[in-house]
Amino acid sequence: MTATQPGRLVDQFELGLQAPICLTWELTYACNLSCVHCLSSSGRRDPGELSTEQCKSVIDELERMQVFYVNVGGGEPTVRSDFWELIDYATAHHVGVKFSTNGVRITPDVARKLAASDYVDVQISLDGATAEVNDAVRGSGSFAMATRALENLSTAGFTDAKISVVMTRHNVDQLDEFKALADHYGATLRITRLRPSGRGADVWDRLHPTADQQRTLYDWLVAHGDRVLTGDSFFHLSAYGQTLPGLNLCGAGRVVCLIDPVGDVYACPFAIHEQFLAGNVLRDGGFGTVWRESELFRELRTPTTGGACAKCSHFDSCRGGCMAAKFFTGLPLDGPDPECVQGYGEAALALERVVPKPAVDHSHQIPLTPITKPPTRPCDTNPLSGCS
Repeated sequence: MTATQPGRLVDQFELGLQAPICLTWELTYACNLSCVHCLSSSGRRDPGELSTEQCKSVIDELERMQVFYVNVGGGEPTVRSDFWELIDYATAHHVGVKFSTNGVRITPDVARKLAASDYVDVQISLDGATAEVNDAVRGSGSFAMATRALENLSTAGFTDAKISVVMTRHNVDQLDEFKALADHYGATLRITRLRPSGRGADVWDRLHPTADQQRTLYDWLVAHGDRVLTGDSFFHLSAYGQTLPGLNLCGAGRVVCLIDPVGDVYACPFAIHEQFLAGNVLRDGGFGTVWRESELFRELRTPTTGGACAKCSHFDSCRGGCMAAKFFTGLPLDGPDPECVQGYGEAALALERVVPKPAVDHSHQIPLTPITKPPTRPCDTNPLSGCS
């Protein structure tokens, strides 16, 4: 897959692959909710989002590149009127789909359709094991909407849905309850790290887990991690000692990346900023050209010395932490992760720093009370059209 074939798989990943193992594709910024930690500051549709035919062209290229699957998100991707057409097109062209949703469109009929497909996985977002905790972050009624979707999927016979949880200081103590919820619905628990991206930058200081809670999370993952999905979210915790399951490496521009609704390609779903913009699928020769030839991606695939973190005895475990978390807290990319478990991040945060602003903001312009029922017609420009 690369010009050289290092012995360790992690070394091969660090140098980049000919195609991403998976990529995140935000189909739209339109969303019926207004989650306080939304990594893409979603809410309103961007008038320049890719058309149906442009999306199909991207899918054709992903098939040629033999991309195994794509994580489809948003916004709320199911509010696009062509969503199911694009999902069907992707699976017909050998591109598996895992889509993230708040559950607004997962009706009993939709659940039965999904249960009949072997190439579509569904991930329901839930940030509290109770309505009180979840709705404080995702909006009133969102817990009921998500659990109703999970119930519909379970009743329809859909196997192994995912419950996706962003860990905050308000839900770390609910880990066992989340696992129980997943077991109840025949689902798999997936937990991810809260990054200071998008609207998350405004709430990160008061929502990210405390140092003690990070240790609690680490201990819980050591005990239960073989049955929980984490992706590359928590490799910074490996500096506690034992390497955790999952990709213990920042995969940005190496094995993962993001396509946003207007076709811009970013190194990481959590790094939506011009500094991490690699190109555009419409203007720069297609996704494959951006992936293979982007100067940014070439830089990210160059072996790094680790900067200041290389002097730390834990560097081989945590690899310096999350690029996006460092950038959006104003820390140098070759410095410690802001949540460094050895305490170096806390010291760095105490210094004077300039915190970058997110590149895009499609947030609703007025305070939003999230809805608990789906729109009465496919959404167009306004994702709330048809809702009372």
